Amino acid sequence: MTNLKFNLSTKALMISPSITLDITAKAKEMRDKGIDVISFGAGEPDFNTPKNIQEAGINAIKCGNTRYTATSGIPELKSAICEKLSKENDLDYKPSNIIVSNGAKQSIFNSLFAILNPGDEVIMPVPYWVSYPEFITLSGGKPIPVETKEENSFKFVLEDLNRALTQKTKAIILNSPSNPTGAAYNQEELKAIAEWAVKNNIFVISDEIYEKLIYDNNKHISIASFGEEIKRLTIVINGMSKAYAMTGWRIGYAAADEEIVKVMTNVQSHTTSNACSISQYASVEGLVGDQSMLEEMKEQFILRRNYMVDKINSINGLSCKKPLGAFYVMANISKLKGKIISGKTISNSLDLANLLLDEAKVAIVPGSAFGADDFIRLSYATSMNNIEEGLKRIEQILK
Repeated sequence: MTNLKFNLSTKALMISPSITLDITAKAKEMRDKGIDVISFGAGEPDFNTPKNIQEAGINAIKCGNTRYTATSGIPELKSAICEKLSKENDLDYKPSNIIVSNGAKQSIFNSLFAILNPGDEVIMPVPYWVSYPEFITLSGGKPIPVETKEENSFKFVLEDLNRALTQKTKAIILNSPSNPTGAAYNQEELKAIAEWAVKNNIFVISDEIYEKLIYDNNKHISIASFGEEIKRLTIVINGMSKAYAMTGWRIGYAAADEEIVKVMTNVQSHTTSNACSISQYASVEGLVGDQSMLEEMKEQFILRRNYMVDKINSINGLSCKKPLGAFYVMANISKLKGKIISGKTISNSLDLANLLLDEAKVAIVPGSAFGADDFIRLSYATSMNNIEEGLKRIEQILK
């Protein structure tokens, strides 16, 4: 048989493979062999979905709510989302401003696909969530990474945005609280960015999926709440995955101008159609039902975060800032670069990730996955026992 060379999609071939795949595959292979690997890579709460939400999902099945729904979501869920946004975020939306998708990930992709034309530029922070640049590229746009500084808690400042601004700038991605940094913007910072976006007529993709996981008496504020002009330019992204421990249920949503939502709905209708009907009915209960589980989760995350931050800052060669939200810590590894540890030279964050997996049996995510090679990301969405043992192993190796 002759070796055929496929002529594949150039757009699809532009998408970068995840540089963490090797680590993930290696960790799984080690676990399959019975090796005790502790993972700090999890991007999901380690809690079960609250029982009232579970029961609402079971009830939806029993009642036969298992058929196609409208592409943009069931009326009950869209109304619950509108009520939530009004009560918690000071945002007045109608159901026609809402689209429910298969996770916040699809909501972000739909948003970019709806607003971008070939060559449009989208400003995004570095460190960034791994899928942002790929979504932008797939949508025909050009990602414009803007490096944020650790001393500014990994947040945009206006000087950064002005330097990145060109006539082709179409949108900015704002992620608060942030994955991977845990950064959260305050009212003054958000207001300044809102004024900048309105002045320059720039869309804002506001990724607020971690909004309920914000700590130390800080309050989440949506950038869309600073007046009608910025609200019209903002696409608010949120969902059920992180706050309600519903990652596998796959429910995200977006709130935006009706004109944008119509385009997003058309895109979704030809790709996936509606999000899972059972998950939608369960999500109604999540939004309107008992919220006490959220506070219990937050208390645990705060305890874990505080321990992890203190411990990392006590380990020779590592340092970190205390994150204000989400469940990640970005640890600075710049002091370890160039050093030889256990016979291996640490040239970059991937080298360190491989070393920690091989020698300490601890899986972390290299910062290069987020465009920030001087860092590694550790998730504290795992038990305190795992956190204590995992960090002890890292400390021993780095000694």
